[in-house]
Amino acid sequence: MERWVVAAKRADFQGIAERFQIDPVIARLIRNRDVVGDGQIREYLWGGLEDLHDPTQMKDMEKAAGILEEKIREGKQIRIIGDYDIDGIMSAYILLTGLRKLGAKADIRIPDRIADGYGLNENLVRQAKEDGADTILTCDNGIAALDQIRLAKELGMTVVVTDHHEVPYENLEDGTRVFRVPGADAVVNPKQKDCGYPFRGLCGGAVAWKLLQVMLKRFGHPDGEIYDWLEFAAIATVGDVMDLQGENRILVKEGLKRLHHTRNLGLQELIRVQGLEPDQVSAYHIGFVIGPCLNASGRLDTAERSLALLLAENREEAARLAGDLKALNESRKEMTRQGEEKAVRMVEESDLKKDKVLVVYLPECHESLAGIIAGRLREHFHKPAIVLTKSEDGVKGSGRSIEAYSMYEELCRCRELFTKFGGHPMAAGLSMAGEEQVAELREKLNRLTTLTEDDFVEKVTIDVPMPVSYITKRLISQIQLLEPFGKGNTKPLFAQKGLKVLSCRIFGKNRNVAKLQMEDPGGYRMDAVYFGDAESFARFAEEHPVLSVTYYPTVNVWNGRENLQITIQNYC
Repeated sequence: MERWVVAAKRADFQGIAERFQIDPVIARLIRNRDVVGDGQIREYLWGGLEDLHDPTQMKDMEKAAGILEEKIREGKQIRIIGDYDIDGIMSAYILLTGLRKLGAKADIRIPDRIADGYGLNENLVRQAKEDGADTILTCDNGIAALDQIRLAKELGMTVVVTDHHEVPYENLEDGTRVFRVPGADAVVNPKQKDCGYPFRGLCGGAVAWKLLQVMLKRFGHPDGEIYDWLEFAAIATVGDVMDLQGENRILVKEGLKRLHHTRNLGLQELIRVQGLEPDQVSAYHIGFVIGPCLNASGRLDTAERSLALLLAENREEAARLAGDLKALNESRKEMTRQGEEKAVRMVEESDLKKDKVLVVYLPECHESLAGIIAGRLREHFHKPAIVLTKSEDGVKGSGRSIEAYSMYEELCRCRELFTKFGGHPMAAGLSMAGEEQVAELREKLNRLTTLTEDDFVEKVTIDVPMPVSYITKRLISQIQLLEPFGKGNTKPLFAQKGLKVLSCRIFGKNRNVAKLQMEDPGGYRMDAVYFGDAESFARFAEEHPVLSVTYYPTVNVWNGRENLQITIQNYC
């Protein structure tokens, strides 16, 4: 069930169109993405590297760079500690290769998802000390490691934190919120309350990139050299599902241009093994093709494999590692498919289907897949979903939510059931001592929730109701100015009623593509394509030969000929 709504944000669309020489439809799309004011619109349409902010505006940035410069010049050992996801891997690569280029004695440890858990832990701190490290440099983690950093300081080590996660806090009895920043020698994180950096939405890889930019300058390197690492910051930004707004959008747009001509052998081979052309790689491919391969090593094996791919020094090694990661990701996809099928069946064949908040226990599921399966359950039932698995020390799980339900706040109301938990409104992770808490969590979340049936109706937001006869190649080329699309800058969605289906054919070895010709009420004909359950779509079109559709316009190229077509997203 879906509810279609039209975005109703207001502005002088004609005036914007005239000032920026764009179609009024494009002006509406820009306003729908909350880009307002001529300065923001200009940056959104044509922003480039010159619009990136000065990294020294970030709190402790100069301090961190000064500490690292001193350690490099003194020949001290620097231990970089990253994370096992794509953002952590890219952050680690940027810092490791960048600091080594400056002459640093630097090495790296990426925590093991199962053995170490997320981020800095006491074992990693003690191991760094035993290995002779003078300084710990974190990336994509560290802001919440108060006790671990205290231990490192007690052991006489220098600690520099680079991170982008929320600063931990405590609510006092009088209602005031006290933020707890770790006692590191420098903490670089734009989310700090007293940080003056103009853009807070950077990922860990982008924060690491900014630090390297300052370091290169300190060592007298040319300003443009930092762009050698830009594609890695772009991959981290898309892979960590950051909002593609402001500075992030520029990083990704410019980073993709460099990725199309990457000199990194590992990325070249990963793109090749996926059957992609380098100059066609988009934000979509990072999010759904390349990124999952890089993430798969941290899920099922060790993220050191993905880092090794990026560091590969010859094509043979790069090709072997890229093949391994692709195979690992295929295995991950199959395990996810089996877990999803089992979870959906459990809900549909039990009392769980009556619940407003789904809590599903899959003891045999690999704990790294719990979040993905929770996301699939949320999509299937459009309800908040938590998937729990058996772990070495009890039960672990991940949750994914819907807009109407702040998962982190709701879990806070059940905190006595957890040994550890954290997250934000749309996603969370948790640990519990044992299986007996599973039923308690399900009961309490469902007893306390205020969700109504209306909250479970999926909302489809249409940017512009637009007749297909309005589509031109010029309009499509202007829509492409708004790329890259992703979270926070969604692909535009148009809609039209009263489209008559003249013909419909099904293609694809999985029968998942429907190719149509449609006609509007004025007799204008348009080609269309639908991806998904094509047979179900074709049956519906046969029973309802006049459709309302939401769509995205494209230019289809076939045998050297170009013609306009729409890709149907929703129909009724």
